[in-house]
Amino acid sequence: MNAKKIKKIVVLATGGTIAGQASDPAKSENYTAGQLGVGELLQGMAVDGLELVTEQVAQIDSKDMSFAIWQNLLGRVAHWVVQEHVQGVVITHGTDTLEETAYFLQTVLQPAKPVALTCAMLPANAPDSDGPGNLKDALAWVQRADAKGVVVVCASQVHAGHAVQKSHSHQRNPFTSQDKVMHPEHLHVPSVAKVLACQQWPRVELLLNHAGADGRHVRTLMAHDAPQGWVAAGTGNGTLHHALEAALLDAQKQGAYVLRASRCAQGGVQSREADVLPHAGALTAVQARVALLLHLIAQPSPQIQS
Repeated sequence: MNAKKIKKIVVLATGGTIAGQASDPAKSENYTAGQLGVGELLQGMAVDGLELVTEQVAQIDSKDMSFAIWQNLLGRVAHWVVQEHVQGVVITHGTDTLEETAYFLQTVLQPAKPVALTCAMLPANAPDSDGPGNLKDALAWVQRADAKGVVVVCASQVHAGHAVQKSHSHQRNPFTSQDKVMHPEHLHVPSVAKVLACQQWPRVELLLNHAGADGRHVRTLMAHDAPQGWVAAGTGNGTLHHALEAALLDAQKQGAYVLRASRCAQGGVQSREADVLPHAGALTAVQARVALLLHLIAQPSPQIQS
């Protein structure tokens, strides 16, 4: 008779402040991210009745997140969530690009099992480091019977992975969630296999509308080094300076995909009869960029005309 297999929680580490070390613990703002390995982060932690399986997927400051690491992380999460005896997956991650990674994983995977990203605002050797508490909360969340999908667990709060955004630069709870965030219907989502097979990711530029925005940057790049897509973080309801809008309309005519978002923290963009460029709804600008990257991966590359 085969012995009953023990349920597992998989912990995938990518670095970040949660794995950071300060040269002087009393001055925790002066630290280097991604110094401790996943084994050190979990030292002294145990989960009753469950086995912890660990992998060091990357060891970076999340400001340096790359498409290659996203692919590696996606592949490992996809591998583990289909394993019968895996209860859930916990990912340790830096806070700076966490909202992008969370949106990416939720949009592509939409896992039925729980996947919790967690983090820290203080390095591991700070006297009051928040990392251990956040990690314990994430481990507890993936054990819940009703838990599923990608979430962010931080400062005793749980945020949906497709709706989270970092809205504060240094407080212990830097994240907020938006309401009613949905992936735009006009943007396609590639399969996991297609994302993993992508050898050259599309290039999508992100720009900000502001007083005096003249579109010069758009025209220069389209003439000499054209990207496949543009996301414009517009003012208010995704509005654009007339000169910037004209430049983006020309970029669209040349074959680039243009998408509007809002530079406001909440609310996104609502459709208006006068719209001439598509928008990303309630997505933030960085989420919209991820969505457009995935859309371009899902379909043949557009032909950019110089």
